[in-house]
Amino acid sequence: AFSGWRGALASLATAGLVFALCGLRPLAFASRAMPPALEGRDIQVLGTVFAMPQRNAGGARFRLQVQSATLDGQAVNVPPSIYLGWYGETATDGVVPDLAAGQTWSLTVRLKAPHGNANPGSFDYELWLWEQGLQATGYVRSGKGARQSVRLLQDSWRYPVERARQHVRDRVYATVSDRRTAGVMAALLVGDQAAIERADWDVFRATGVAHLMSISGLHVTLFAWVAGWLLRLVWRQSVRLCL
Repeated sequence: AFSGWRGALASLATAGLVFALCGLRPLAFASRAMPPALEGRDIQVLGTVFAMPQRNAGGARFRLQVQSATLDGQAVNVPPSIYLGWYGETATDGVVPDLAAGQTWSLTVRLKAPHGNANPGSFDYELWLWEQGLQATGYVRSGKGARQSVRLLQDSWRYPVERARQHVRDRVYATVSDRRTAGVMAALLVGDQAAIERADWDVFRATGVAHLMSISGLHVTLFAWVAGWLLRLVWRQSVRLCL
């Protein structure tokens, strides 16, 4: 009987510890939130692009891992991971450079805390940013009026998987002339859901296959790798097939 009580107490203590850790993580995450006093200010940040950027007609959006930040020459604390837009009208020559994962940039940015619509049934943008670990959004200030120019400091293979995904996606866009088809192919090949246009998402939702595009892109690629490996294994067992 004593061992039974001891086991029950151990289970209860474990459950309490897990519950406490679940609460501790969001508290630690919230402690690194964007300071309100820094919103809308020109901040100089040094950081590395850590995910595949998303390009569109107006420019690009990308995720930056911040290494340091200064305001008027004084060091300031900003969230470690931020989501930035770089648009043509903010570029020095009107052209946004080719961004890639692993590049380290010195940028002048304006940031704000994440905000999203609270309409029932609509996409919860603020929750999505929380899930992605992004605690501030903003844009690059590189045109007229920016205090400091932007600079590419280093281009490395620090994030090889993201660079490989971007290479495959860019090859798809270069090979497939139809942008909508290329977007669907990129989503299935490398899981780039943002490549799918809004109109196509509407079609996928109406036909009940949106979840396949959302979760099955990398699964299709994984299955293709496994199928190719099995086919190669079987093929090598036959002298006739090898010849």
